[in-house]
Amino acid sequence: MATTIRLSRGGSKKRPYYKIVVADSRSPRDGRFIERIGSYNPLLGKDNPDRVKLDAERAKHWVSVGAQPTDRVARFLDAAGVKERSARNNPNKAVPGEKAKERAEEKAAKLAEAEEAAAAAAAAPAPAEEAAPEAAESDATGSVKSEETAEAVADAVSEEVPADASADDAAAIAEEVAEGGPVAEAGEEKAEG
Repeated sequence: MATTIRLSRGGSKKRPYYKIVVADSRSPRDGRFIERIGSYNPLLGKDNPDRVKLDAERAKHWVSVGAQPTDRVARFLDAAGVKERSARNNPNKAVPGEKAKERAEEKAAKLAEAEEAAAAAAAAPAPAEEAAPEAAESDATGSVKSEETAEAVADAVSEEVPADASADDAAAIAEEVAEGGPVAEAGEEKAEG
């Protein structure tokens, strides 16, 4: 009969508690077992001595008669000094699968194409820069005007602003002129006359 030393789950939902048992390898996980040799409570802290309780003498006996521990139980037996556990090494575990490699290659190709297109666009002169209109300025209201419009507004404001006016008054008059208000109409009449 092939025997194993394994964990048998107990406890309620999301509150696991395990018994360390020696069982026939053909019996169900939580089913019939030959002997209970310890317990494991994963909810306790790793430094808590009650996390893993193990009868080391019985574990040595079962290992000597050929019982094979599972990976988790082998860790417990190694910590208790019952049986040395060899370190496992699987260098291919982190290697991505075929489809993941294909997706990575496609992504790299798309990225390379995008970089080439960006480099080509940066190297070619932009036609919008050549046909740009005259330099624009912003007046006191924040609207963008061409140089000629900005000069006309400045002239109209200088004519209409009295010498004793404050900065707020000047800004209000400039705003009216820019919007084409009554001050702008008066300024246009003076300019024509």
